[in-house]
This record gives sequence, C-alpha cells and structure tokens, in this order.
Amino acid sequence: MGRLKDLRRMVEAKLNTIEDDEKRNSAIVHLYGVSLAATLIAKKRGLDYELASMAAMLHDLAAYLSGSYDDHAHRGAELAREVLHELNQTSEDETEQICSMIYHHDDKQVTDSPLDEVLKDADVIHHCFNDLSKPIKEKEQKRFDALVKEFGLNGE
Repeated sequence: MGRLKDLRRMVEAKLNTIEDDEKRNSAIVHLYGVSLAATLIAKKRGLDYELASMAAMLHDLAAYLSGSYDDHAHRGAELAREVLHELNQTSEDETEQICSMIYHHDDKQVTDSPLDEVLKDADVIHHCFNDLSKPIKEKEQKRFDALVKEFGLNGE
C-alpha cells in the first residue's frame, strides 16, 4: 500500500500549511480517524479498503485548507481529483470512485454506492466516537444506530 503512504505524505504537507495548531491537529485527527474507520468498514464489507482509506484521507481536506464547510463535499471531490492527478498512482476508474465517495459523503440520509456508503459511515463513526460528550446529530442518528448494530457495539 505504498500509494496510501504517498497520499498521506501529500495530505500532511498540505495540512502543515495551516498555521493554527489547534485547527491543524483537529484536521489530522479527523482525517486519520476516518481513514482507519473506512479501512475497517470496507474490509468487513468486502470492498476495496485501500480506495476507502484514500478517500477518507482526502474527504475534508478542502474544508480544512479553505476554512469553510460551504459545499465542502463537492469542493472536496474537485480537490481530490487534483491531488490524485498530481500523485499519479490511481487509474481513471479509481480516481472516479474516490471522488464519488467524497462528493457524496455529506449526504448522510441518502443511500449511494457501497463504497460511497463506507465513507459516510466512517465519517459518522468518527464524529460520534471521537467526542462522546457531544450529542449525535439528527442527520447521523439512523446511520449511527445501524453501525452500532452491524459492528455489535450495543453490548449484546
């Protein structure tokens, strides 16, 4: 999985341009956390876990670099395409799959392709488990409940 390592280096270099330490650290924690969750979910579901992990490393990069979450999923897909083109280690089909995951990741109440769903679910897992003091967002509750059941996290 050399290309994932290369992608992480590239993402880290971009994140290191963020001057605010707290914002930069938050970005790193979220992107790596979602990447790990995406890897596990995709592996469990028999999907391409390397592509899922790569998409997760890129999914909120545009928001972190711009400081704005306005239309961040769609802007993120555009930035991901640029980054992947620069990295030059994914096929056209793989680039399209990664960009689709990122483009759709904020539509938590809509069902898209199985790989798109992996990124949505990984994002929800990180949102919900990273800070247990925060309530689960209404738009994420149904998805979170399904993940708890799928992964047997309800203590049963």
